[in-house]
Amino acid sequence: MNSNDGHDAQEANRPSILIIEDSPPQALKTKLALESSGCRVEWADTGLGGLAIARQKRFDLIVLDIELPDTSGFEVCKKLKADPKLVDIPVVMMTTRDQAEDAMDGLDAGAIDYIPKDAFAEAVLLETIKQMKI
Repeated sequence: MNSNDGHDAQEANRPSILIIEDSPPQALKTKLALESSGCRVEWADTGLGGLAIARQKRFDLIVLDIELPDTSGFEVCKKLKADPKLVDIPVVMMTTRDQAEDAMDGLDAGAIDYIPKDAFAEAVLLETIKQMKI
């Protein structure tokens, strides 16, 4: 038996999360919070880049910003939900846009939650993940 087998199995059981966020400081803050709670995290800084990564690897959750340099998070979410291989991956939008209509647009696009970026955003995200039993 390989000495890494136990580690590999443990690694495989950790939730895998893709962050699609164009702000490196915000992405790092979210990534560190998720990793400290035991998640494996990858990051894409564009919507199209995030879609490409999501199509290459399997994720348990996608955390998606709305304001991206190449497309909107709403469009990314719609494309994720239109892809039969990705439709079942939960999407949580986390954004500075805190208007009720933005939240409704996010939910209409297929997101399961909409979290405003504020001092509590990472704690809310971690609680959402806990509630989802990911």
